[in-house]
Amino acid sequence: MSTTSHHKYVAARAAQVGAARTQRPLVYHPPAQRGTIFGRFLRRFTLLALALVSLFILLLAAYKFWVDSDALTVTYNYDNPTIPARHAAIVFGAGLTAGGGPSPMLYDRVAAAADLYLNNKVEKLLMTGDNSTVTHNEVEAMRKTAVQLGVPDEDIVLDYAGFNTWDSCYRAREIFGLTSATLVTQRFHLPRALHTCSYLGVRSIGVAADRQPYNTEYNELREYIALAGTAARIVTNDKPHFLGEKVDIDEPQER
Repeated sequence: MSTTSHHKYVAARAAQVGAARTQRPLVYHPPAQRGTIFGRFLRRFTLLALALVSLFILLLAAYKFWVDSDALTVTYNYDNPTIPARHAAIVFGAGLTAGGGPSPMLYDRVAAAADLYLNNKVEKLLMTGDNSTVTHNEVEAMRKTAVQLGVPDEDIVLDYAGFNTWDSCYRAREIFGLTSATLVTQRFHLPRALHTCSYLGVRSIGVAADRQPYNTEYNELREYIALAGTAARIVTNDKPHFLGEKVDIDEPQER
């Protein structure tokens, strides 16, 4: 056996002089930054906000679908002879023309309500609308139109503080003592009106006063926003700003 020891290492090859001359110097690259604390917070906040908005839209769409579906079984066309009889109809305001007369939608609501009265489907008409200024008196325009269409003045009751659907339904129960009614308005508005009155204790059916075509794209979109407002008023148990003394709809009103 040979006693000669073998070196365990192998000598490295000598570096070539020419290669060393062409080698590029090392360049320092700082580590990549992940962003500031504020930047990370802003991204997370944005994602959270988008998630909450998406959830809100989804819940609102589901709420609207439920309200619309619930209204189908108690909604009638204005010319349907099988409309059930009620003691009173609630006729909602819908704006005035520049000359102070009823808008086309408002005229059709009043005309549909007058037909209900003349066909013995209701005995009283509760006109509810906006009279916030001297120059804007929806209910007076509604009253004059109904009288022209053959409704006796003594069977018309005016609610001057029906500034919106919630106030109108709330005051119908609290001020005018109605526990049931026929709601007269356009079809796009009926589901929310029926839902609101039902929640506030006024059992209602709806009569769609669509007597002519309307451009309702804006109104239908606005219904989503208005329904969200209704939900907020339900949660907070909101009350109208104006209430006042109770009124018996079977007693003639002072004009």
